[in-house]
Amino acid sequence: MNSALFVAWKSGEAEDGRWGPIGRLDHVDGVYRFVYTKGAQSLKGFHAFPEMPRLDEVYESDALFPIFVNRLLGSSRPEFEAYLAWGGFDPAHPPDPIAILGVTEGRRATDALEVFPVPLPGADGSYTNTFFLHGVRWIPAIAQQRIAVLQPGETLGLMLDISNRHDSDAVAVRTCDVHERFLIGYVPRYLARDVRELCIKGEQASIELKVQRVNPAAPYQQRLLCRMNARWPRMFTPCTGEAFQPIAGELAAVA
Repeated sequence: MNSALFVAWKSGEAEDGRWGPIGRLDHVDGVYRFVYTKGAQSLKGFHAFPEMPRLDEVYESDALFPIFVNRLLGSSRPEFEAYLAWGGFDPAHPPDPIAILGVTEGRRATDALEVFPVPLPGADGSYTNTFFLHGVRWIPAIAQQRIAVLQPGETLGLMLDISNRHDSDAVAVRTCDVHERFLIGYVPRYLARDVRELCIKGEQASIELKVQRVNPAAPYQQRLLCRMNARWPRMFTPCTGEAFQPIAGELAAVA
């Protein structure tokens, strides 16, 4: 199970906003560890979290930091079991909060912060991701109806949406119906660039995207759970740019 997440923040200065990594959260040997990444220094408008005020500090805690706890549904809420099931988890055995955040992205309507899993190759050399489809709220009613009758294990198709004026890296998801293919949403923004890179490297044929679960009663952002599996090619290094590098790690190395 992946126990590391990147934290992304949306700068509101651009017309449609610009997302970038600003931190990394790990859970190792029972200890939660948070560090800011260099994106926190370069993304305009970002300010350190009040409870973690220094960008060059390594923060550790035996309990999950409050800023991330607030992005999880409380276990006392009546819909908590359904919330876990929507994400493909067993309500009888709740997983590590890191796992829940990795699927739900910790999204809230009141701010511009998201989390996503640190990409790691599988033991079999695969690149696997489980995620909720984005953009479901905005698709036409007829496509909404098609989502409602999707079946677990049903294959979905990918399409690079190079003409998307909001995000040139956008990757659309379509059904694979014989007569009419419905656009039903988008790959999450944190994953889109990696999918595009795989396609450019000629790996599109290795990418398998399937329906894992349909949640008719869930909010739009948790309506359709998908699972993607692809080959992890040589020289494929997602999330390794300058903005993803820890600030504290660099300072420690220099010291």
